[in-house]
Amino acid sequence: MKFQINRSHLLEGVQDVMKAVSSRTTIPILTGIKMEVHSEGMVLTGSDNDISIERHIPIEEAGNVNIEVAQPGKIVLSARYFSDIVRKLPGETVEIEVGERFETTLRSGASEFNLIGLDPEEYPRLPQVEEKEVLMIQGDLLRQMIRQTVFAVSTTETRPILTGVNMKLEEGVLTFVSTDSHRLAKRIASIDNSTEGLAFQNVVIPGKSLNELSKIVEESSELVHIVVTNNQVLFKTKNTLFFSRLLDGNYPDTSKLVPSESKTTLVLSTKEFLQAIDRASLLAKEGKNNVVKLATIDETNIQISSNSPEVGKVFENVTTQSMQGEELKISFNAKYMIDALKAMDCSDIEIWFTGAMRPFLIRPTEGETVTQLIVPVRTY
Repeated sequence: MKFQINRSHLLEGVQDVMKAVSSRTTIPILTGIKMEVHSEGMVLTGSDNDISIERHIPIEEAGNVNIEVAQPGKIVLSARYFSDIVRKLPGETVEIEVGERFETTLRSGASEFNLIGLDPEEYPRLPQVEEKEVLMIQGDLLRQMIRQTVFAVSTTETRPILTGVNMKLEEGVLTFVSTDSHRLAKRIASIDNSTEGLAFQNVVIPGKSLNELSKIVEESSELVHIVVTNNQVLFKTKNTLFFSRLLDGNYPDTSKLVPSESKTTLVLSTKEFLQAIDRASLLAKEGKNNVVKLATIDETNIQISSNSPEVGKVFENVTTQSMQGEELKISFNAKYMIDALKAMDCSDIEIWFTGAMRPFLIRPTEGETVTQLIVPVRTY
């Protein structure tokens, strides 16, 4: 195998597939990146068995030649060393040549590296997914849906199913839901008619997979193709295939958790409320639950407070745009509130309280595409 490639294109591809490579794998070959060169370009592959990423670099793109192939072939190289070397090579192009026993030479500018490669035939084959029924979604919308839900997945393995985001498609409406049983995040979006007749539910994608996917999907209206099988999901962009295993088990029915009516309703500026909670949390970090308290004062004011015996106290009044219903005192985890508010993407929010010890609902004042639910903390 021998070829020459534009270094920036190679680095971009390597950084994408590196997101699937784990140093803690029990299968030595998976610590490497598989590189295959043929007449149409180069394919880079990284995998940790849970996530697999395949990145294609075409021979030429938009009239520019990316790769010059002298001899096709394939090799597996140590991901850690290969990515570091490519990042620090001095020239604009890299020449890669594989000799006997998988010895690989990288030349760029005045630098030459010799790496010992691994047998590419030992590299596991990627899942085969039949693209029968494909859901298409704009890349920027997919990224937004991930960002507004993935933070609420569970980080403990006591209930593995909760470490993922539940993806559901019904009658052209795509829903992402995540919960760690202390909070819930939900995002819905209408998908155009390309999905007619297509439906699925209980498709639970690991939070880790979605975090890595959001780094690869471009912030553009370019379509991402999604294909769901029994135990895999494939996200396909122009030059990238992203496979993730699905979590086994049934995701809990969260629809009953969302309150349908409110005893106290507040309308607030998202930015002002977020900043007040952020300041109050400075003194709340000492406590176990990072607790901040909210109390209604009158129809136009609420008080945010926090108290840490060893550190001190903070009180801040926040002006509300409106308040309806009963007086209220409630305590909650400040981090959960900050995460929820950062995911809202709207200037004003509405909060529905149904009692001091019942979950409360946060959503935009206009539209119901985003829903956040937080379980309060008992402080008495």
